[in-house]
Amino acid sequence: MRTIFHLDLDAFFVEVERILDPSLRGKPVIVGGNPKYGRGVVAACSYEARAFGLHSAMPIRTAYKLCPHGIYIHGSHGEYSRFSKAVKRILEQYAPVVEQASIDEFYMDFTGCRNVYGSLFAFASFLQREIRQKLSLPCSIGIGSNKTIAKIGSDCMKPCGVTYIIPEMEKEFLAPMPVETIPGVGKVTLKDLNSKGIFKIGDITKLPQDYFAAAYGKYGIDLYRKACGKGSEYLTIQWEQKSISHERTFADVTSKEFLKEKLFYLTGKVCHELREMDWQAATVSIKLRYSDFKTLTRAKTIKPTDDDKEIFEVAWDMLAKAYTRRISVRLIGVRLTNFSNYSEQEELFEWAEIKRRRMLKVVNRIRYKYGYDSILIGELKRVTTTDKQSNYFQA
Repeated sequence: MRTIFHLDLDAFFVEVERILDPSLRGKPVIVGGNPKYGRGVVAACSYEARAFGLHSAMPIRTAYKLCPHGIYIHGSHGEYSRFSKAVKRILEQYAPVVEQASIDEFYMDFTGCRNVYGSLFAFASFLQREIRQKLSLPCSIGIGSNKTIAKIGSDCMKPCGVTYIIPEMEKEFLAPMPVETIPGVGKVTLKDLNSKGIFKIGDITKLPQDYFAAAYGKYGIDLYRKACGKGSEYLTIQWEQKSISHERTFADVTSKEFLKEKLFYLTGKVCHELREMDWQAATVSIKLRYSDFKTLTRAKTIKPTDDDKEIFEVAWDMLAKAYTRRISVRLIGVRLTNFSNYSEQEELFEWAEIKRRRMLKVVNRIRYKYGYDSILIGELKRVTTTDKQSNYFQA
């Protein structure tokens, strides 16, 4: 039986800001867009702010209406990366294998370590104290037999909680929880499940797996396995080999122009994150899911870049060629992998490329100040949608 820890840094961005400015402690703090301009979303918010109904990914304008007296800050993104690396260094002192899932999430494999550390529940509390004492950061930890159950466990006792799910009791542990607790269940899937009378995770396991396979394909089989407490038992060791991706689910669309606009937006998001890591990507992948849940993926390796225009052109070419069926589309996504550090290749660039990359860095800074949607890069023709229109400029 595997023993997997999932460590989630509680309100990470906010806690780093409080380390930098202790006067923020005990106050409702929101990291994200500027409410003065009404653009952007909440990247993170303190538990004091959550008491007013705020949560991550909420439009900043909505957050301001709920909590006008909150303290809104743009964020110190370089500091977040620095503290994240410091946390990983601490974990690597104790865990045989560490996988960094995001800037504030880590998996650790402690299989076979009980004789070394004794009670793993007590050891999880020790890790919490170690990180709190050395970095002043709070965290929650879930312990389970696989990555999925450990991740769900870390959310159960926030903040500063430790949750241990007894092996072979996963299914019973999950049964009373709402279905949206399962990682990967978004708003569209939740609505569809609710329409079928499925509200709790236990409602999924009362039905046969074949029912979900017929309704959702491979995704349905994965959903059923997660509801039974199953998940990946092995970690990916190198964080640098992971991907940056964004997806968007629709209520089924057929317009290629609509898909092109959404892919344009998603490409901008992944490139924005890529530049924040000071990386370039050499492999571009797209995902296309039809309304019958048949899913296609395509990938292409190119010269390493972090340029929105270059990556979008490659992604759209693959997506347009992949969309061959005359049925509606449910989801599209773009994914970047095969990373390298910009500094390693900077000397190979022409002066024009260096100037363009400096311009793209300026774009990132503008987005911090006014929100991501304040500026998008490219020459994409606007399409009328229900989404808020953004400002485009030729680049």
